[in-house]
Amino acid sequence: MIVHARRLPQPIQCRAQEEGGGRGELLCLPSTLIGRIWPAERTLAGMRTCHHLRQELYDNAGSVLLVKWANATNEDVLGAGFGRFSQFERVDLKWHGQRAGLVCIASLGQALIHLDFSATAIGDEGASRLAEALKECTALAYLDLKDNEIGAVGFEKLSGALGGCKVLAHLNLGFNGIGPEGAASLARVLQQCPALAHLDLSSNLICDEGAESLAEVLGDCKSLVHLNLRFNMIDAEGVQMLAPKLGHCPALAHLVLAGNGLGPRNLGWLEGMLQECKALSHLDLSETQISDVGVGIMARALGECRALAHLNLSFNWISPLGAGRLAGVLGQCKTLTRLDVRHNHIIGEGLGSNAEHCSETRLYAAARLADSALRGCRVLT
Repeated sequence: MIVHARRLPQPIQCRAQEEGGGRGELLCLPSTLIGRIWPAERTLAGMRTCHHLRQELYDNAGSVLLVKWANATNEDVLGAGFGRFSQFERVDLKWHGQRAGLVCIASLGQALIHLDFSATAIGDEGASRLAEALKECTALAYLDLKDNEIGAVGFEKLSGALGGCKVLAHLNLGFNGIGPEGAASLARVLQQCPALAHLDLSSNLICDEGAESLAEVLGDCKSLVHLNLRFNMIDAEGVQMLAPKLGHCPALAHLVLAGNGLGPRNLGWLEGMLQECKALSHLDLSETQISDVGVGIMARALGECRALAHLNLSFNWISPLGAGRLAGVLGQCKTLTRLDVRHNHIIGEGLGSNAEHCSETRLYAAARLADSALRGCRVLT
């Protein structure tokens, strides 16, 4: 684990559990002395971690507290470092387990700007405790809670605290299972987070009901740049409610809808979304059951997408007919740099040589045949 803070009042020494059961000390050093005290060839914290720790020191002005351990279950060790967390601007506790997370939460303070709790398994209990702590963290801009076993109950309490984070720009809630109820809780506070630019809700089982809740407020997220809704059991009905609202997000550039049951029919929303999302540069529609019908609808709008650079249509139901429809508009997609059509049902040359008409592009396209079928894609330059 690495935690660091700027402008600590005085150097701090902290005992830390070392790999292999040994114990050692890592010092808090003024960054102006790093070059003299810790030259590149010197090892202070074990060869495997020195490079990363040294980079953290160089990247942050002021004084930096470093804590490292392999076994984060020793309460004495945890308490030694966490007692001063109220001074920290950045805390990175990913992969350190529930016990470390719960101890850390109690010591978070107003200076906190960046909090990474990914894969810490704090669960609903930790989410409830974190909700109380975040009420004091009004400067928080980055929050990563990916893979923490937080359900609808825990997130309902946590969402209330997020409304007070007015400068929150990055929120990752992926792989938690907050469900439709959690999506509804998030929708109630999104309007209170005007700076939110990155929202990851992948693998949360929000379903069509949750998509409907988000649709009511996403249009007001004017700063939203990245939206990830991968693998959420959203069907065509849910995305039909979402898509029109996305057109009201002027900054939206990266949209991931992969792994949802969007096709093969009822894709009229797709044409409208492509026309309205003027800043969209990355669109991931892989594993969405899109067939030739959907590709035909998409082809009508692709020529008007002036910013689209990456389009992922892999693992779908596209045949040579659909590939031909794409081929007909590739020449109009001047900004397209990557098209992924791997693992479809394209037999024959499909896209053919029209891929070459995209100036300065690297396209995943029908470039190689194997056993009379397109198995994968090659990069063409």
